[in-house]
Amino acid sequence: MKLTVFFKSPCWSACVSIVVLMTGFAARAAETPSTPAAPEVERSIEAIVAEALERNPEVKFYEAEIAAARAGRRSAGSLGNPELSVGIGQKSVRGGGLSEEGVAWSASLMQPFEWPGRVGLRKAIANRDLELAQLGLAQFRSALAGRVRSLAHALAVAQQRAAATRVVAGRLNELRDTLVARDPAGLTPLLETRVIEASSVKAEHTAAEAEHDVEHLSIELNYWRGQSPNAPVQVAKAPPQFPPPPGLEEAYAAAATNNFDLRLRIAELEQQGFNVALARNERFPSFAVGPAISEERAGGRERIIGLAVSLPLPLWQDNRAKVDTAEARRVQAEAALESARRRLERDVADYRHKYEHALGVLAKLRPDAIPHFQEAAELADRHYRLGAVPLATYVELQRQYVEAVEALLDARKEAVEASGQLELLTGLPLLPVVADAKENTK
Repeated sequence: MKLTVFFKSPCWSACVSIVVLMTGFAARAAETPSTPAAPEVERSIEAIVAEALERNPEVKFYEAEIAAARAGRRSAGSLGNPELSVGIGQKSVRGGGLSEEGVAWSASLMQPFEWPGRVGLRKAIANRDLELAQLGLAQFRSALAGRVRSLAHALAVAQQRAAATRVVAGRLNELRDTLVARDPAGLTPLLETRVIEASSVKAEHTAAEAEHDVEHLSIELNYWRGQSPNAPVQVAKAPPQFPPPPGLEEAYAAAATNNFDLRLRIAELEQQGFNVALARNERFPSFAVGPAISEERAGGRERIIGLAVSLPLPLWQDNRAKVDTAEARRVQAEAALESARRRLERDVADYRHKYEHALGVLAKLRPDAIPHFQEAAELADRHYRLGAVPLATYVELQRQYVEAVEALLDARKEAVEASGQLELLTGLPLLPVVADAKENTK
């Protein structure tokens, strides 16, 4: 009875209306399309390098080092502050039974001067500090550009490898699902199904590894770009153009002139030579010169005005230990420079041969090899479904397609790495330049 009354009550009608309205709103909200995600932009390698050079936070460290070296150079040529000395006291004069007292005071203003040649040596050392700081910044920028460029090429290679392996894995998974759905009868169809299943597992594992490589390289590239680790980055897939390798003597000559590490060692050796000369100069003491005045008022007024000179006597410290230390540091700098030269020659020869071999491998490969293998793999898939291609040929073509893609991309990656190291060592423009520098939205 009560239930019937509730159905007929106005409150029930209002509740039903509210429920109907809320259901309509929910349906409209479900039908409203979601906001599309931002399109992923393909960026050229040079654009990525420029962004890294602009946004990498470590550049500011080297710029601050240059500012500190400039400040040190300004202070190296300045004179010391003048020294003001003041004394005051009481003077008593006794003689002939008489005594008189009065005030006595003295003052002097002394300007310290370095021994001749010392300021110039300090300026030379400060100039080498500035040169070292500037070389450090240039070396970091060059190394950063080479590192980012190599990572961008490696990421492009990894993205192409991941795409190829994912296509093969998807093709095998689709074929496996089709064969399993047919419930094959007989020994041969069953064994072929198991072969396809095993191949799909292997292909899925290979694709997962390739996709992980893409994620790893993206995170590292974003670190050098000063971006969030999860920021999307898509590198343009234009084929790189590799310049021919330089001659060995040409590479040696360029490295002797342009190598940053060698230039740093040379600047350090020059600086240590100035440090030795400065240590020897500091055996002679600094001196101070300035006006002096004194006055006494006791039985009369007496004033003395003159020129005062002050210098320490080098009796206990002849600065020989500092000279020996500076000379030892200079010998160490010479040894480090010679070691750097030999190591540079070794690395230049090694990476030059590596680059030459990588270009030789690329020259033997057809530029359209990947599309041909891809077309063959797709053709084998279609004809295997029609029964015109045996299982062994189908599986082998899918595997060879992935291996051919990996071999070609690995050869490009090795050439990029060798050219990047050789460019960093010699300063010659050897890193490949991508012809298509446009940014496309996918």
